[in-house]
Amino acid sequence: SGSGSVARHKPSNMTRRRMLQNHLRSMTEIRSVMNSMKTQAYMETRKLVRFTEAQRAVVESMENVAAELLSFYPEILPDVADSTTVFLVIGSERGFCGDFNRTLLQHLESAVDALQLPATTVIAVGTKLHQLLDDLPLPLIRLDGPSVVEETTAILNQVVEQLLAVQSDQGAVSLYGLYHAGENGVVAQRLLPPFQHLQHQPQRFPHPPMLNLTPSEFLVELTDQYLFAALNQMLYASLTEENHQRVAHLDEAVRHLDAESEDLRRQSNALRQEEITEEIEIILLNAPVEQGPDAD
Repeated sequence: SGSGSVARHKPSNMTRRRMLQNHLRSMTEIRSVMNSMKTQAYMETRKLVRFTEAQRAVVESMENVAAELLSFYPEILPDVADSTTVFLVIGSERGFCGDFNRTLLQHLESAVDALQLPATTVIAVGTKLHQLLDDLPLPLIRLDGPSVVEETTAILNQVVEQLLAVQSDQGAVSLYGLYHAGENGVVAQRLLPPFQHLQHQPQRFPHPPMLNLTPSEFLVELTDQYLFAALNQMLYASLTEENHQRVAHLDEAVRHLDAESEDLRRQSNALRQEEITEEIEIILLNAPVEQGPDAD
């Protein structure tokens, strides 16, 4: 035109269909990756169930021993006064698990408000959890989290190192573990001082247990073993629930992709039908018209 403007034409059906097919190929590739991630999470969950059940049995066995000991020697439980409160919050190292980490943050804020305890330190396990804690007005120790069960031992050792550092700096510690525990939801479990939930135990046996150590020394030794076992159980339970939620989250995402891909296929087929119709119309318009015998 005289104004020099360029006319904008609507993309042809063929062009639109090619764009749809490219989009569909991309979505198919994404679906393949997400489905692989879902399968991996499901397999990890199956493996973790065995570890979690075995570790739970170990913890329960130790608690039974402690209950028997404390039923005869309740005075050996350590005092909980004047201790620094530490929350060990076990989040996720990876994403695609819904509101897993945000739920932990909500429970942490509620627990801190409910306990109204000063000098609270947070040990946060899991990179994805760290991103939510930047505005938390508390001393924060960040640790990487496990992605698979084989990494839990290394993470456990780092947690213990940090606990020892806090104890060395601030003295006695009251430790709470905050983690996802499957059907029980998010649990706040007290680990240190140990066995506070076993106070006032009835005596089930007529005689106290036979010990090679004093009751207090035995409790100290049992506490060390119990802390490792309980921390392991928490890590296993958290990782199990994380993978459960990842499977559910990715499964929903895959179903959404499948529905969207099916819609793209329908659009592509409709455009192809329009292309065929247009091609037929062009053929008919260009076909020669036969003259009848009476034509001039």
